[in-house]
Amino acid sequence: MKKQNTNREYNFPDADLYAQCIERLKYMRRDADLFANYAYFVARMDTFEQNCQLFAELPNDDELVGDQMDATQKKNEAREALKTAIRSVMLRVEAVYPDSSGKYRKFGTFKMNDMTDAQLLLCGRRVVRVANSLISILEEMGLKQTHLDKVKESAAQFENALNIQMDKIADRDISVEKRVEIGNKLYRELILTCNIGKDIWAEKDRIKYQNYVIYESNNEQKKLRKQKLKLNVEADNLTNKLETDKNKS
Repeated sequence: MKKQNTNREYNFPDADLYAQCIERLKYMRRDADLFANYAYFVARMDTFEQNCQLFAELPNDDELVGDQMDATQKKNEAREALKTAIRSVMLRVEAVYPDSSGKYRKFGTFKMNDMTDAQLLLCGRRVVRVANSLISILEEMGLKQTHLDKVKESAAQFENALNIQMDKIADRDISVEKRVEIGNKLYRELILTCNIGKDIWAEKDRIKYQNYVIYESNNEQKKLRKQKLKLNVEADNLTNKLETDKNKS
């Protein structure tokens, strides 16, 4: 059965998740005695912090995409090298057998530029095999074993580059899935600890209560800052009005 993709449970960047977790850990350690009343002890905070550091040390997608791009470029270079080696052989084949002949068609090099990577790899091997079967005739046109060895070597290098590219693609898929899994684990722990923190301070300290409020996006934080600024302005205006009325009286 194919494994289902793991979906992110949070809608903000990984860097923001890490920052929010580290910030809450600071408040949690400040309130460690109170967290103990919820059976959330320092040892669990330590584990939470360790998971945060593990999350931070994972390679991000830019790194993995860069590795994948490098591997793809090297694969494309190896592909062109193989095509060049094949053309060198086919120039000599064409001097003996016209491209409409059956023997020429046996090499299977028509529309080589349109071949997939897998098709081109098989084509390279077929060229070597068919050329070897006709070597006594093709030698008269200057075809040497070194030409066939070049095709064989280029095919091997192309196959290796192709495998490396596929490995890099798989590495990225695995890393992304691992990052999402650990991120979801951290997010769930963040939600739990913030709910505990809010419950601790709900009726005691509004500022400390706010320490445990999670903002899902920068936009929400901007809205909150604007709201606070508006309230501060209104409070200042009210204070000024009261002072003015007091002075008049």
